[in-house]
Amino acid sequence: MSSHTLNSNFAHLKVHDEQLLRLGMLAERYFTDDPNTCLLKLRQLAETLALMIAASVGIEPRKDEGQHHLLQRLREHSILPYEVYQLYTQVRLAGNDANHALKGDHRTALASLRYAWQIGVWFHRTFKDANFKSGPFIPPQPPKDESEELRDELASLSKALIEHRAAHQEKSQQLEAMQAELQAAKDEQTFWAQMAAEVEAEKTELQKRLAKQQADSASAKPAVISTLIKASATAATQLVLDEAQTRQLIDRQLRDAGWIADTEHLRYAKGSRPEKGKNKAIAEWPTATGPADYVLFVGLTPIAAVEAKRQNINVSASLQQAKRYSRGFIPSDEVLMHEQNWGSENEFRLPFVFSTNGRPYLRQLLEKSGT
Repeated sequence: MSSHTLNSNFAHLKVHDEQLLRLGMLAERYFTDDPNTCLLKLRQLAETLALMIAASVGIEPRKDEGQHHLLQRLREHSILPYEVYQLYTQVRLAGNDANHALKGDHRTALASLRYAWQIGVWFHRTFKDANFKSGPFIPPQPPKDESEELRDELASLSKALIEHRAAHQEKSQQLEAMQAELQAAKDEQTFWAQMAAEVEAEKTELQKRLAKQQADSASAKPAVISTLIKASATAATQLVLDEAQTRQLIDRQLRDAGWIADTEHLRYAKGSRPEKGKNKAIAEWPTATGPADYVLFVGLTPIAAVEAKRQNINVSASLQQAKRYSRGFIPSDEVLMHEQNWGSENEFRLPFVFSTNGRPYLRQLLEKSGT
């Protein structure tokens, strides 16, 4: 299968277990015509990775334990950093919707592919190669009925890939030399049918391998486990998410805190407005200094402006932009303003401003983490 793995985002997982690569490649293959099945395969991939993480540190899965509870236990043992746990949550919930509600659109499938890819990169850096260079995400084949937003996102990903390959010409030429053969093989229905069959056939053998690894790891010295935990934390700090991916994580954090949030659909330009009795986080709300990433409304009253940045951006420096949104908030008939302003010169129209990059708060990294 080696020649078939060159253009997969999950090729590096083959050294850990062939099953990981199969699930990743099937997810990529199904994206174009069947995003629902793509999400199901990604959920399987994430579940298998979670079991491998547990086995690597001697954590024994419990009977009928769901992925959510296993992930919580991995968090408690510090082997799964919060940054990675967030990505897992996105893939798990999208997979659950695909499984139970038969949901799954191409935007969700693409987002989950990218999150699963990042989880795989983190896994590889933690358990195999701390210095692994992944390169950019390889976008899947677009569907025939792609929306304008999806087309723009795929085009942006393709541009990043082309620029990377241009900067690494030698490796790119090696890939292109096999491109025709690779593409022809990947388009053969028998190839994919065989791979799907292998995934099903390998389930029992995979369970046996994991049980053995778990037993071997159960007696590992504490220093070995401690080294893995440190490697995991270091690998988590190297995750690179763009602003769109970070926004999806922030959406989840806002929802967990009680706000109605969906940066893709709950946007000012798409007609979203504050409503009585609802706590809404409306994206791209216009102000005199440009659209705020989010404005938080309690009923009709705006109470906060939020500036959302990529995960590796300094949040402290970005707070000034959120302050400008507060100063430049424009009253209208659609909102109910406070009777007062705030600040030493009463220049702030909103009482709270936030800057966030979606990462957890860490006191030792005050300006680069959290909110």
